[in-house]
Amino acid sequence: MILSDLRAYLKERRRIALKDLVDRFDMDEDALRGMLGKWISKGNVRKLPSGTACGSGCCQCDPALTELYEWIEKA
Repeated sequence: MILSDLRAYLKERRRIALKDLVDRFDMDEDALRGMLGKWISKGNVRKLPSGTACGSGCCQCDPALTELYEWIEKA
């Protein structure tokens, strides 16, 4: 996987849990965090505060244990 694949998926989903990215791309969490860090440093992604709800409405995940990232559209 390359950064552009991650970018496309983040743009499509807008807000996503790290676990979902691990499942989608079949990659290690730390490797994905490194790639997410590239997009964070460019100002395109932000890591949401612990306890933020994912927004899916299913209420099956503990927000305190879910690491969420969000794509930021630049003007």
